[in-house]
Amino acid sequence: MSPEDTTGGASNGSAAGTGQARHTAVAAGDAAHLAAGDDADVPAAPEPGLRASIEAILLVVDEPVAEVTLAQVLERPSREVGEALRELSREYCEQGRGFDLREVAGGWRLYTRAECAAVVERFVRDGQQSRLTQAALETLAVVAYRQPVSRARIAAVRGVNSDGVIRTLTARGLVEEAGTDPESQAVLYRTSSFFLERLGLRSLDELPPLAPFLPDDVNTLEEQQK
Repeated sequence: MSPEDTTGGASNGSAAGTGQARHTAVAAGDAAHLAAGDDADVPAAPEPGLRASIEAILLVVDEPVAEVTLAQVLERPSREVGEALRELSREYCEQGRGFDLREVAGGWRLYTRAECAAVVERFVRDGQQSRLTQAALETLAVVAYRQPVSRARIAAVRGVNSDGVIRTLTARGLVEEAGTDPESQAVLYRTSSFFLERLGLRSLDELPPLAPFLPDDVNTLEEQQK
């Protein structure tokens, strides 16, 4: 073999070796890149907007959530969150959605629209809805309109002992203790925030007037029970 052939062979071999080494280095770099989990080339998912974030939270809450709580979670000003909530509420009404966004019991929550009550009732109840008894409804009304009120006052209005009904309403979260009477030391009761939530009220001021439906001697009966 001539010197030129030997030199050429050496040159070709060197080039092949260099190419192979470069290919190995690149492959090793790619492997290291993947092993490190570097996803710099993958576009990040866009952050949801304020309104979308509010809607997502409202879909999972089981009680009204306050504006200040939403503002803290979303790290946005309370004023901005409040405006977004009211805009969503208006849009749902204008678009005739099957649900409303209402401000009740110091917070915001989604509710099915009143016009859809019959449909929702058929779907949810299926003939097995648990209802409050007449006695429970009467007692709850007395507490709502006379709170804070003692068991003796409730019994005076209803004309019958209501201890068992009070326990039932307390267990359901509709009524709660509100301290004691300074004179008699009797336990006083009031309606809870859950009561406002269930009735879709912002405050007790939205309760309808009850005076026209009360008997004239209610105050007399109460005085006799003191």
